[in-house]
Amino acid sequence: MGLEMANAVLKNGDKVVATSRNIGELTKRISLKSESFLPLQVDITNDTEVKKAIQTAVDTFGKIDVIVNNAGYYLVGSFEEIGDQEFRKTVDVNVFGTVNIIRNVMPFLRKQQSGHIINISSNMGYVGYANAGSYNASKFAVIGLTEALAQETKQFNVKVTVIAPGMFRTSFMSDSTLASAQNKIDVYGVEAHLKMLKSFDGQQPGDPKKIANILIGITQLENPPLHLPLGSDSYQSILEQRKTEAEELELWKHLSLSTNFDYL
Repeated sequence: MGLEMANAVLKNGDKVVATSRNIGELTKRISLKSESFLPLQVDITNDTEVKKAIQTAVDTFGKIDVIVNNAGYYLVGSFEEIGDQEFRKTVDVNVFGTVNIIRNVMPFLRKQQSGHIINISSNMGYVGYANAGSYNASKFAVIGLTEALAQETKQFNVKVTVIAPGMFRTSFMSDSTLASAQNKIDVYGVEAHLKMLKSFDGQQPGDPKKIANILIGITQLENPPLHLPLGSDSYQSILEQRKTEAEELELWKHLSLSTNFDYL
């Protein structure tokens, strides 16, 4: 998805700073080579590396207009199976990686009084699923921090959007990408869950080229959306979840409203 975004932005005539842990893969798969493309090898969980990369981007191109926080790590496993370090790695990449970039880019956006931060969450940032708890937790966090960030940056004319993609045809569900907990407990059926996820690889309904073009489009809007589910599967699952939540709230409303002090 990140590669499609980079290619689309370059074809649009704009400049791209693309970061990856593997800079060779970046340079090999970007179709348009030009002075408008700056690849950087960055570990987004390392705050010092992030700060240096952002300064390099500004030094090279003069400013940053749009930031897309796209890195993601999906660990499959139940809460009982996932070890402390495994869970922390999920949060380090999906949450702290995003926070590191936001923290270090905001001084530039605040000074220039413009910009657009796009955080990539997931439909799994709205709907929880068994054997995906660490991923759910991190992607729910991305939505919450985006909502808070939008309130903080509005005064500086910095726009914020959180994207919730469904299943798009990327390598995210391939053998080389999916990770699973080391301490497997058969009763949770994680191996079957992994097999199911891998069966989607290459069959996902979403076209990553279309998501790239949509992201370019929303950066040109005066009032872009704060929340944007992308993919019919994402839209429907979030809608159904909200309906279920509303019904549950109404069912237990009598308890929710019963907790204030009684006044005579």
